[in-house]
Amino acid sequence: MSNYTTFEERLEIESMLAKNFSFGEMSRWLNKDRSTISREVRNHSLEEKTGYSSIAFNCCIRRSDCQKIHVCISCPKQSVKHCRACSNCNDNCTDFEEEVCITRLKPPYVCNGCEERSRCTLVKTIYRATEAHKMAEKKISESRRGVLTSEKELIRLNDIVTPLILQGNSLHQIYVNNVDSIMCSEKTLYNYVDNCFFDARNIDLPRKVRYRPRKKKQEFKVDRGCYVNRTYELLQKYLEKYPNNNLVQMDTVIGIIGGKVLLTIHFPNTSFMLAFIRNSNTSQSVIDVFDRLYAVLGRKLFEKLFPVILTDRGSEFSNPSAVERAPGGIHRTNIFFCNPNAPFQKGAIEVNHELIRRILPKGSSFDSLTQDDIDLMMCHINSYKRKKLGNKSPFEAFEFYYGSELFKKLNYSKVHENGVVLTPRLFKR
Repeated sequence: MSNYTTFEERLEIESMLAKNFSFGEMSRWLNKDRSTISREVRNHSLEEKTGYSSIAFNCCIRRSDCQKIHVCISCPKQSVKHCRACSNCNDNCTDFEEEVCITRLKPPYVCNGCEERSRCTLVKTIYRATEAHKMAEKKISESRRGVLTSEKELIRLNDIVTPLILQGNSLHQIYVNNVDSIMCSEKTLYNYVDNCFFDARNIDLPRKVRYRPRKKKQEFKVDRGCYVNRTYELLQKYLEKYPNNNLVQMDTVIGIIGGKVLLTIHFPNTSFMLAFIRNSNTSQSVIDVFDRLYAVLGRKLFEKLFPVILTDRGSEFSNPSAVERAPGGIHRTNIFFCNPNAPFQKGAIEVNHELIRRILPKGSSFDSLTQDDIDLMMCHINSYKRKKLGNKSPFEAFEFYYGSELFKKLNYSKVHENGVVLTPRLFKR
């Protein structure tokens, strides 16, 4: 740890920045290279959007002479004379153009020692030792956990390895023949297959399924990088900023281990649920479901129905960026994750799974089911009236909020109230 910047050194850096010391002077004082200090300041500084005294934050280039009023449809500050005096001006004005202070673009890259800081309404970059130390420790901690690779690299490896496995090749054979392309160890390939990061599974490796697994198996964790900027706390802030965006919850229902699984998507405000059968519980299968939904519903309806999605930290949801963006690169939704061991944060979908378990009890196999079977099951579940909805069915509540266009696109139809079946008998007719 001696090579890392200590908290005491960060306190010294913060103090010297406030006194307008140069990086050269800091390097001589701390006995560190000036580039090390420069990277420390740039990587661990925070942006602040603050004004001063009674003047609100405003970084618009036209703020000094702007005369606009009523920029917001429902203004929270009716008392202000002009919108430039409101902190919401920059977010809602169509003519907004940001003014960037050039001081932030050259050494020392921060505003700690700026004389104009107490009279500035622009975005500021501030270095604080306490926050910088927390950021650095978190980065060090996360770098030592999870999968040491990117999502694109996993996809690239999957495209190389899976077809060859399905042709009957062993992982050793694949590794020897493609070592220059694979660029990782043979053991790593076995770990990826063992933890379902590839489309190929252990069952596709004839010799491996004969071996008895070790009694103590090391946990192979999901890459923690996928949770960055997608925490439950950030979801709360997002919903405060966009209160009209209805939250959608997502989860997985498992039949038997290694068999088909269900992806469930729940609308808590209407208790309406969608379900899709998947051949395996992989992140690619989740992406495929959303790509299919996007193609069927179209961009406008998809973005209306799925503005923000909350899910748990299962490995099948470890590629959120691919779900958030359409195949053409268009941003189509926002993914957030529950806190670890906190399924109650998406309690509505957990409760609704009880209705699925009435028809498909725990331990039952989904392998014989098709998507048509799942659609039939969801039509019965969504036709089941709920007391919380004023004795209306989720079909009726969803149609009231969103219209019936989704039903037509997915071929969902209401079941007569006396024809609803919520037992395994549904699939034995």
